[in-house]
Amino acid sequence: MSDTIELTAELRTTVGKGASRRLRRLEDKVPAIIYGGEADAQMLTLSGNELSKAMQIEAFYSQVLSVSVEGKAEQAVVRDVQRNPANERVQHIDFQRVSADREINVSVPLHFINEEACVGVKMQGGTLTRTLAEVEISCLPANLPEFIEVDMAEIESGSSVHLSDLIIGEGVSIVALALGGDRDIPVASVTAKRGGGAGTDEEDAPAEAAPAADDADAASDE
Repeated sequence: MSDTIELTAELRTTVGKGASRRLRRLEDKVPAIIYGGEADAQMLTLSGNELSKAMQIEAFYSQVLSVSVEGKAEQAVVRDVQRNPANERVQHIDFQRVSADREINVSVPLHFINEEACVGVKMQGGTLTRTLAEVEISCLPANLPEFIEVDMAEIESGSSVHLSDLIIGEGVSIVALALGGDRDIPVASVTAKRGGGAGTDEEDAPAEAAPAADDADAASDE
C-alpha cells in the first residue's frame, strides 16, 4: 500500500450556493463535507491547489486518506466528487470517515498486466477487450489494496477473465459475487479472430461443386 495521502481542511461556517461560488472563485477553495462514524457531519473547505495535486494520484479515489480538520487527523475515503460539466473543475467533494474495526466498500482500480504477451492475442490473433476498469470490494481499512492485478498472459482466444478469477488479498471480498453467481461478469475477454473458420469453408466450396459441373457436361454429350 502506498503512503497515506494527507489533506488539510478548515471548518466552513457559510453554506449555500452563493457562498460556495465565492469560495471557489475568490479564494480557490473547494467546499466539502465529512460524515460517518460516531461524530457529526462537518462542513469543510479545502485548498483547491492541494486537492488538485492529491487527485492526480490514482490511490486518492480508492484508499484511506488522512483529512486534518482543525489539527485533528481523521481517516476517511472519498464517496463523491461533483465537477463542473463545462470545465471539469471540482465543485464539491464528500468524505466518509472509516474505523479500523469496520469493513468498508470501496471501488479499487484494476491493473492489467502482460497484455502484449497474451497467448490469445500474440499467438492466436484474437482481440483483447477490457470490460471493467475497477471493481467494488469489501474489507477492513487495513486490508484495502491499492489496486488488483489482472494477468492476461495465459488467456486464450475465446476466453475471459471473470470476477471470480481475480486474485485478491486475505480478508477482501468482491461485493458483486456476494449477490449471486449471475454477477460473476467478465473483467476482460479475448475475442477470436473474425472469419477464422469461414475461409476454409469457402475454399472447399468450389471442389464440392466440381462433380456437379462434370455431370452436366456428360449429360449434354449424351
